[in-house]
Amino acid sequence: MIRFLLICAGREPNGSVIFHVTKLRSKRWRFINLYANEGMNSTTNALHSFVIQPHHPQTPPVVDVKAYPKLTVVTPSFNQAHYLERTILSVLNQGYPNLEYFIMDGGSTDGSLEIIKKYEPYLAGWVSEKDRGQTDAVNKGFRLATGDYVAFQNSDDVFAPDAFNRVATAWRKAPATDVFFGDMYIIDEEDVILEEMRAPAFCVECQIYEGMQVFNQSLFIRRDRLKQFGLLDESLRFVIDYEIVARLGVQSGMQFRHVDGFWGGFRVQPDAKSSTIAATVGLQEHKLVKEKYQPMLTSSLGFHSGNVIAACVNYSPLS
Repeated sequence: MIRFLLICAGREPNGSVIFHVTKLRSKRWRFINLYANEGMNSTTNALHSFVIQPHHPQTPPVVDVKAYPKLTVVTPSFNQAHYLERTILSVLNQGYPNLEYFIMDGGSTDGSLEIIKKYEPYLAGWVSEKDRGQTDAVNKGFRLATGDYVAFQNSDDVFAPDAFNRVATAWRKAPATDVFFGDMYIIDEEDVILEEMRAPAFCVECQIYEGMQVFNQSLFIRRDRLKQFGLLDESLRFVIDYEIVARLGVQSGMQFRHVDGFWGGFRVQPDAKSSTIAATVGLQEHKLVKEKYQPMLTSSLGFHSGNVIAACVNYSPLS
């Protein structure tokens, strides 16, 4: 199979040349992905075990909570009982000592409420009521949040083991960071890892031109920044993470930090929006967001400079 890379090159004010590389896959620009290797099966087993392991809360060790930023996670859900418990366990099994977790259900009728009630003692709150869709549900949770950083994990996706501790470790090294993001697995309906998506250091130009550099499955945003620049755009149905990252990325002084390691898993399954509306609503919304933020780019790779070089080269998957 022939694959292509997009190479963007530009010159910084100090004269240095910088390059960013992305890959074309399924008619959309994506990162280079590393295909299954000898260690993939063991990693898949570890992820699957983590998200089905029963939650048995233990008396936490005495820790200095000040060394752990408060993390708020919001899970929007509607009739996802088949996957919901794995999402919940992927949050609770982190064993993170400073966690706030909300589940915002849209009025499910498939047994989801029984699952939510099972874990109610470990939640900061939950609702089950008709809403205006995923984005509205996430924003409801964000308005309740009191954490230093917030994230949303959809009810068919999961966090990977040790994700939250990775965030805390990175925060202790760089507490002024506004956005932490990591790498991501693509998984199937049974938690089998299909691909590994490794993100490069943040580049807002690549985010806007390429379409997705940072994914909500592996993303925490400083809550104060959402208060400053607004919550998720409720006019969107598909590209909500693309839009908020682009919106924050064009703001002056915003600090993004990539943290090595796989934080989350994006699930490929027949009922997911990526399977049903990506080629229609997704492309339309992406075009609107791209056109909105392109004029705000100001660096040497930006829209105004015309100093972007795009090249396609053949790419062979790593063996």
